[in-house]
Amino acid sequence: MRTAATALLAALDAPASRRARHDFDDEPARRWLEYRPRPRPGVAVADLDVTARKAAHRLLATALSPAAYAQAMAVVALEEVLDRAEGWRRGRHSGDYRVAVFGDPARDDRWAWRFEGHHLSVSMTVADDRVSPAPIFLGANPATVRHAGRPVSRPLGPEEDLARELLDALGPGGRSAAIITAEAPADIISATRPTAPGRLDPLGVARGRLGPTGRALLDRLVALYLDRLPAELAAREADRLDGGELHFAWAGPVEPGRRHYYRVQGDDLLIEYDNTSDDGNHAHTVLRRPAGDFGADVLAAHHAAAHPPVTGGAPR
Repeated sequence: MRTAATALLAALDAPASRRARHDFDDEPARRWLEYRPRPRPGVAVADLDVTARKAAHRLLATALSPAAYAQAMAVVALEEVLDRAEGWRRGRHSGDYRVAVFGDPARDDRWAWRFEGHHLSVSMTVADDRVSPAPIFLGANPATVRHAGRPVSRPLGPEEDLARELLDALGPGGRSAAIITAEAPADIISATRPTAPGRLDPLGVARGRLGPTGRALLDRLVALYLDRLPAELAAREADRLDGGELHFAWAGPVEPGRRHYYRVQGDDLLIEYDNTSDDGNHAHTVLRRPAGDFGADVLAAHHAAAHPPVTGGAPR
């Protein structure tokens, strides 16, 4: 990741470098999450030459597994599909994604980067060569494109299908506890806040109340989101969650094609999914860590190591 970020900065010309580089201590710019088509910090991919553009994609690939990278590229390509569906009125384009680097990856102990645009936001923070990987947002509009009743594009299909398998496996009692409301919220509840809520109520159904099939499916659902990360990071995040209680909540109708939402919560874990716009054909998904978003965990460890508490008696 450090090598890829350094290579990206080296590939930028002077104007692009000025837009891409930010101070690490610029908290508003670094703790930024925006999945709507809005102005954002960074240099646009559209403004890069081929060498720099490939360097930006190589940096993004260091944060994602091969499957998640394919999802991300499908999300980027959907900008052209959406622009056509809207009659070309808004000028959406697949180059309208920005990359920003905070600090100097070649020299600094603390640095970060983000690749972001409409329906894609990937933030990574590094301190003492430990990577803190969140938030990671992927959306899709349209969520599904069909021909003759068959999907030809559905980049976030596994995120919906596995949750529905879990819901089906819960049985009447489990579904009653999991379904928190008959109407889905308008969007993911954590939204674009720089800090994710530590707990969203109601929690839904606890993993400990599920049968073996339900527990296995909930574990697979969490693994699906963790596996957006490269294998080493995904394994570390899974170990960090091991032993903590998980809760699964669903909102909205259970029939496919209706507006729906779900979330999974655990110790320093928030997964949210919604498909509530455009009659259930506009999906948002996010993986967040309420206590670790934007590197809060690795930065706290870095600060503790660099500034240990003073112990002992009064100075002489």
